[in-house]
Amino acid sequence: MTEDDQLMIRIQSGDQRAFDELVDKYQGPLIGFFFRNTRDAQLSEDLSQETLLRVYNQSWDYLPQGRFRGWMYRVARNLMIDSIRRQSHDALIKAYTGKKQDEDDSLNRLASEIVSPEEKANIKELALIVDELLGTIPEDQRLTFTLHHYSELTLNEVADVMETNLATAKSRLRLAREKLREKLKLMGVTGPQQN
Repeated sequence: MTEDDQLMIRIQSGDQRAFDELVDKYQGPLIGFFFRNTRDAQLSEDLSQETLLRVYNQSWDYLPQGRFRGWMYRVARNLMIDSIRRQSHDALIKAYTGKKQDEDDSLNRLASEIVSPEEKANIKELALIVDELLGTIPEDQRLTFTLHHYSELTLNEVADVMETNLATAKSRLRLAREKLREKLKLMGVTGPQQN
């Protein structure tokens, strides 16, 4: 049984501290997930809080089978889709407004995979470029990419969240990487062709 499963069992039994621990653990990653897909800092915070409240309210539905993160991110994804549908404008075209330290760490990790060792001095700048380019790729590919690279879900978990099969998740991730790599290449940024 995973640590998250144990937290959910404690929440199911009414332990408020368990929910506080869950919030501490996942609020930042959820905000990062939402921000990369909506480009709206306030909406990202609101959706993060709403996701955590839904997790709490639906905790009695959760079966401890070691799939908590996939379940939680499915709740988050569905909430985001519903929210975007309700909006009259496309939140993805909003300007970049900043990010938190843990988001910087994920961006730096991703950038280090893309650039050669000689270019690592420019990782921060490249990370900002990649973050901006995410808004230019199709939604399914962007969600797959952000769930895998930033939320650090396995491809099986990503497939679960996206309600698709593993082969489709792998294909979407490959396409997202190829499109980002091509866009970076057009900007004059090159790196390894593997991944």
